[in-house]
Amino acid sequence: MQNKEGSQKEKHSSSYGGITSGGHSPLSYNSYLMVEELKKLQVCQSEPAHHDEPLFIIIHQTYELWFKLMIHELDLVVSLLNQDKVRRATHYMRRVVAIMRVLVQQIHILETMAPRDFLGFRDKLNPASGFQSSQFREIEFMAGLKEERFLQHFRQDKEAYENLVKRFNEPSLEEVFYGYLRRHGFKLPTTPAGSDEEESRKFEAARIEELLALYDDETDGKYIDLHDLAERFIDLDELISLWRTHHVTVVERIIGFKRGTGGSEGVGYLRSTLYKRCFPDLWHLRTALK
Repeated sequence: MQNKEGSQKEKHSSSYGGITSGGHSPLSYNSYLMVEELKKLQVCQSEPAHHDEPLFIIIHQTYELWFKLMIHELDLVVSLLNQDKVRRATHYMRRVVAIMRVLVQQIHILETMAPRDFLGFRDKLNPASGFQSSQFREIEFMAGLKEERFLQHFRQDKEAYENLVKRFNEPSLEEVFYGYLRRHGFKLPTTPAGSDEEESRKFEAARIEELLALYDDETDGKYIDLHDLAERFIDLDELISLWRTHHVTVVERIIGFKRGTGGSEGVGYLRSTLYKRCFPDLWHLRTALK
């Protein structure tokens, strides 16, 4: 029978937002970061293992870890905005932006791999594809880039599919931000479903007219916190666009116009995503500034 002291030393764990806590005793750098376990997660598909396949795996595993942290932080941003805590929300948006800056640069490590070296193991990756990164899709959905057709690609992955459906049905960052603004007196009309292009422009123009107050120097700093948060949203949007641009350029440099391993159009598909905007009103209001 376990004594009281022993029972108190039992490991325990809990998790929230995909982040898990647990006890380690005795604690060391390696045990805290589970370094030995991490080192065993790079399983090559090539046989014998191609020298550059670990590079490919580690870069993408690192992306997924950063994506996990971004989702963790964006969930907190949403929670804080729902509590009207704008400055705290802005603080964590800065962290998300800092992560995205790393991701834009990280993709270029792949350029140290020669095209022929990638071809040495690329066929072993079928049918896996970066298109199937459910965490990146979660970030897109949270940022407002919601396309229902993408859900179908994850139906065979129960956990990923459930997470994505949840994100798809939740308010986007823009909707949460607008919810805060409406609670504080801003009149931001929602464009009705089925509106034609002319009607959509009218509703957009009305929202932009209200949002311009965030950028008005004559308000003596009244909306400075909201302005800072809006600009962090723009930072995120811009960096997602830059990441796409850098990504498609690196992919073209390595595989040209070959089809993606998961059957996508490869470079052609990636280029079609370059001009998507998460916060279109915040971009368009710049044209209206005087």
